[in-house]
Amino acid sequence: MAFSKHSLAAFAAVDMAIMAIAATTASAQNTPQDFVNLHNQARRADGVGPVTWDARVAKYAQDYAAKRAGDCKLVHSGGPFGENIFWGSAGRAWSAADAVNSWVDEKKNYHLDTNTCDPGKVCGHYTQVVWRKSVRIGCARVVCAANRGVFIICSYDPPGNFNGERPFLTLDAAAK
Repeated sequence: MAFSKHSLAAFAAVDMAIMAIAATTASAQNTPQDFVNLHNQARRADGVGPVTWDARVAKYAQDYAAKRAGDCKLVHSGGPFGENIFWGSAGRAWSAADAVNSWVDEKKNYHLDTNTCDPGKVCGHYTQVVWRKSVRIGCARVVCAANRGVFIICSYDPPGNFNGERPFLTLDAAAK
């Protein structure tokens, strides 16, 4: 079957439109508002007030993500903010939802009554997401050069996860 110049141009335009929609959809899942909404959904579930996006915290997260883009190592920055980091292997377009949901999924390992995690389990990412005093966030996502994986970081101001402190108050404790 033969195609005219006009038919090929139309196909090319459709292909470009599909690629633009796909790119918009992928980036739309990683906007500042996506990160804020995902955090606030988890915080609401625990009766914790919302977080807001902070340009200064976001710049810190972006600068650190850029440093990790070469090797994608899950190494904490050691900076002035609280921090959650995520890595996803190549072959998938990991998003803000993947990262935040993986952190919030640790809720099943956390016990507010004793302020502890299940033995051998992790829950500190979850507690940072819902830490009541952390009210400003900034997050960043990069594709790593070394392995084509995805590195995502969220930074929290002020930081949370202090030994002996609960991430949030129960309704009973707040009433006392």
